[in-house]
Amino acid sequence: MVPLPKRKLSKGRRDRRRAHDALQAMNLVQCSQCGEMRLPHTVCPNCGHYQGREVVSVEKENKTK
Repeated sequence: MVPLPKRKLSKGRRDRRRAHDALQAMNLVQCSQCGEMRLPHTVCPNCGHYQGREVVSVEKENKTK
């Protein structure tokens, strides 16, 4: 036979266990070069700079109509 719980878990005990399951907002910082929001300790996806110097060359798209 499959083991089953002997007693029903109360709503409070169940909810306390799930207290840490909520999603948290991402921690974003402003890029010092272009001002775009980015993740900390990562290269800026918009301009390609990291710690004041260009690490990745990013090509700008020209929009023509």
